[in-house]
Amino acid sequence: MAASSRARNKVFLSHSAKDRKFVVRLAGVLERSGMPYWYSASHILGAKQWHDEIGRALARCNWFLVVLTPDSVRSVWVKRELLFALNEERYHERIIPLLYKKCNSSQLSWTLPEYEFVDFTDDFEAGCREFSRICKIEIKPKPSAKRGRKKPT
Repeated sequence: MAASSRARNKVFLSHSAKDRKFVVRLAGVLERSGMPYWYSASHILGAKQWHDEIGRALARCNWFLVVLTPDSVRSVWVKRELLFALNEERYHERIIPLLYKKCNSSQLSWTLPEYEFVDFTDDFEAGCREFSRICKIEIKPKPSAKRGRKKPT
């Protein structure tokens, strides 16, 4: 993917703060794959106005990933972010629900069941492969911890 098209393909990660471990892992995959993303925990710094930062990020991004869990479907902020994305033309066919934990997604929006879900409930790697197919990006594996060692000959 050329640098100019990558810059236009920025991912917004909508999630419950209680799902941080999963979102950090997903953000690592996006970073290694060269897909720009916005994640509140790493992009809202210090005393910035988080409400305004979220709004600016939603205006800059054009892929919307919503992490679905029992906590996220009850989150007022996840619902607000999703409603914004549903009303923005640039997110048309670029909203991807990521099912991390079984939940009733229609609690967030009655429209979500119409979207193609990416299932991460049983296998993170399989979920990443499915996500990469939808977004047309190459998922790069996590670097091995055994770097620098030579294979015995």
